[in-house]
Amino acid sequence: MVYLRNTLRIASIACASASASLLICGQALAAPSNAECNARVNDTLARLLECIQQQPLNDHLVNFQHISDANPNPDGHGNRNTGTSGYKASVDYVAGLIRAAGYKVTIEPYHWMDFQVTGVPTFATAKRTYAMSSDWYVARLSGQGDVNAPVQPVGRIVVDGEATGSTSACSPSDFTGFQRGNVALVQRGGCEFDVKVRNAQAAGAAGVILFNTADIGIRDNDRGMPKTGVAYPARLTEAATIPVVGAASFDVGIELYRDYQAGTAPKARISVHAQTNPSAVDYNLIADSPFGNPSRVVVVEGHLDAIYGAGILDNASGSATILEVALKLAHTPTVNQLRYIWFGGEELGLLGSKYYTSNLSQSELRNIAYDIDADVTATPNYAVEIADPQGAGNVAKFPPNVVPQSRRGDNYFLGYFRSVGIPAILAPAGNDGTDSNSFSLVGVPNTGIFTQQDCCKGDFSVKKWGGFLGNYEGKVPGSNGGCVDYPGRWCDNLDNTLPFVLEFTSKAFAYVTFKLANDANLPGRAHQ
Repeated sequence: MVYLRNTLRIASIACASASASLLICGQALAAPSNAECNARVNDTLARLLECIQQQPLNDHLVNFQHISDANPNPDGHGNRNTGTSGYKASVDYVAGLIRAAGYKVTIEPYHWMDFQVTGVPTFATAKRTYAMSSDWYVARLSGQGDVNAPVQPVGRIVVDGEATGSTSACSPSDFTGFQRGNVALVQRGGCEFDVKVRNAQAAGAAGVILFNTADIGIRDNDRGMPKTGVAYPARLTEAATIPVVGAASFDVGIELYRDYQAGTAPKARISVHAQTNPSAVDYNLIADSPFGNPSRVVVVEGHLDAIYGAGILDNASGSATILEVALKLAHTPTVNQLRYIWFGGEELGLLGSKYYTSNLSQSELRNIAYDIDADVTATPNYAVEIADPQGAGNVAKFPPNVVPQSRRGDNYFLGYFRSVGIPAILAPAGNDGTDSNSFSLVGVPNTGIFTQQDCCKGDFSVKKWGGFLGNYEGKVPGSNGGCVDYPGRWCDNLDNTLPFVLEFTSKAFAYVTFKLANDANLPGRAHQ
């Protein structure tokens, strides 16, 4: 097989065998129609994979774009964010298709805390006033108030760009000697934002400045790109009682740190005001197959919500991947029961998946044998990474069965990609930030796939998959961070995806789903 390296303008892959042609080369052997694929039993891998086709997949993305456009926010930008009519319309779209295909559909409501900044927040010192978006953000669920107090660094601040060395404010002991009433200068890394803020509040801090490490833009351990240390929106999942700047850029944080070290401790003026609604309602969409052993359930999931816009790459693409697999397996008996879930609130802190996993009864949880996640499956300047839980930052919190039992699904992914000549790796960051992490925490083994986002793709990835240094999506070539997860850009639209990538990733996902659905040796109740 010849694997073409310029991945941004690929229309097809040159194949040397009929089997490979059937798998990833656009169904060169007179593929069945989409209607035929939806109606028939796809009980072999060959029958299933020839039915995972580019056009139906892309049609879902078009429809999600239409939904976003038809549900603008007050500024006129279409969006499918949690808590909006665009998100609910997305739920209704998927539910209509999946119900018509014969699945038992449950729309699961749950409460979440809506948070909206009011007025114009400010963050300044005597030296300068910091610019919103380029220098800093207000952390989601920040406390409110006006603060004018000295800045005091907490714990070990890392200045050399290596994120692994930063555990600032992860332990209450980091606040030994901290002056109550000061503003805690805290660097990200080592533990969740909530832990850092919780420790700062307990130590009597009047506010928190949470800032990035220098290499926050580098996602795949490459070192071929300049370190960015950009400002990035931090999302707390617990409401803070004090104002939280989060996350400021590395340059902002390190300037404050160096001023303190030089004996000229800066005073920070921080003003944050917001409205919160703890009774806001969001939805998970759950679809159960009528086939398979209900005491061995394979959950097939991803998040349906967007953030800051249409969210076509993140994560209409993963939602479309799951939807097409569900439609093509609707009439196919399997050994294990399949349960498809489109979660809400992922972008705000895995809200939907945390609610789902924490509200299962013990018997319901014991029946879940495995989880597979699709989060971003159509990146133009792509990588192919398997979301193995091994690399997760909170892996120490997982029950001991999770990492070893997850290798079964990882190996299915790696074996499939090896068979079709596409490189794939286990993600260095594991399943951090994906809904599968919620399953890890309750003892369910899991795997998943994503094709990367934001910045920065480096030398390692370009050599492995082709493409360009810098952004995975958005402006390519470029290194401004891309379209995903940045307020005010509104550019994660249909043109932020590559249909070819969506197709070959979805075929891999269908392959792994089929293998897990018919794997009689899944651990089942052994994870309890």
